[in-house]
Amino acid sequence: MAVYASDVIFVARLGQDALAASSLAVSIFMLVNWGLLGLTGAAAPLIAAELGHKAHSVREVRRTMRMALWLSALCAAVGMVVCQFGETIMLATGQDPMISAMAQQFLTILSFALLPMIVGNVLRTFVSTMGKPFFATLITALAIGVNVLGNFALVFGYFGFPALGLPGSALSSLITATVTLLAYLLVIQSDRRMRRTYIWGRFWRPEWKRLKTMVRLGIPIALTVMAEGGLFGSAAYLMGNIGAAQLAAHTIALQVAAAFFQIPYGIGQAATIRVGYHYGAGDRDGVRRAGLAVFGVCLIAQVFAIAAMLGAPRLIISAYVDPDLPENAAVVAFALQFLVIAAAFQMADGVQTVAAGALRGLQDTKWPMIIALAGYWLVGFVVAAWLGLWTPLAGIGVWTGLMAGLVVVALLLTWRWWRRERLGLVPA
Repeated sequence: MAVYASDVIFVARLGQDALAASSLAVSIFMLVNWGLLGLTGAAAPLIAAELGHKAHSVREVRRTMRMALWLSALCAAVGMVVCQFGETIMLATGQDPMISAMAQQFLTILSFALLPMIVGNVLRTFVSTMGKPFFATLITALAIGVNVLGNFALVFGYFGFPALGLPGSALSSLITATVTLLAYLLVIQSDRRMRRTYIWGRFWRPEWKRLKTMVRLGIPIALTVMAEGGLFGSAAYLMGNIGAAQLAAHTIALQVAAAFFQIPYGIGQAATIRVGYHYGAGDRDGVRRAGLAVFGVCLIAQVFAIAAMLGAPRLIISAYVDPDLPENAAVVAFALQFLVIAAAFQMADGVQTVAAGALRGLQDTKWPMIIALAGYWLVGFVVAAWLGLWTPLAGIGVWTGLMAGLVVVALLLTWRWWRRERLGLVPA
């Protein structure tokens, strides 16, 4: 998330219009990207269950990875095509034509990053599930550094490069994604246990049954992720109809909330792996202990997130814009209001992603998808659109709708997790 946050920090220096354009473009890109990552992310519970069932299941893991990489290439191609219609989508939702044109230019360049991002995410899932998440942390730190340098060089023209402005930030993201992918390839080849799995072996050979299982589990995951991402993405378009200042403030506040969200999101991924491992081993008590651990860690982490948002909001916002400049006064005022609401829904946001991750470990994806679609759209979007566009609350109303959707989904997913045995989700 720090990679995306660094993009916003640099783009914010280009002005309100550039920030609004990048927000619209990233809303579409992230919706497509997160959905496709969710689809290919079905590899995580499958590999975890295979390792739990048999510690040295090299052949099974290799076959799952092979189909995950096949699926990644196909997903990236589809996503790149979808991104070419971004401006059409923006204009259809009433966005400013000039900002929409800027956003499409940004989105077209960014779409080429889909392939390295999706393939890199599958490799990251493999590295983490094989018990080496520390490598993923190091590679992410490398990506942050590459992206910061890329933005310096390509947005503002440092180090002898031309100042490309907004397109330079998209190009920096493409370079960062490619470097990240190459780093994962290097790590996998350098580690003896992961290299022994030989995920590239017989790469041309299809495993249709395994691919079908992955798609069966992955489509609900993708729709679940897109339901949540789509809600937050649509909030940018609702803000675009309210005003540029509120849209820019929304972009900043959402980046802050999303940055803090990465902690429970990571815990949710750990939940999928650990619960999936015990699920594959047929260990009911192991499933229970893994669930208690991830929920406990999540709740503790969210207390610190709430304290930071409420205790130092201006300091956090100053990473994106100078709060003392008169021209930023409106954006800062709105962003401070939105951060209060973001702090209010931190617990719900953390619990829903951890509960979803734990249920994926049980290979339960269909009903969490239904809960997400209903909670985020029948509750969250309806409340956000109503309060944001047809009441004086405007931007605050949009963020209230986001909170309503998260609370409903968190409650229902948590209920399903605690009823897992009665629902027949755990092994006999």
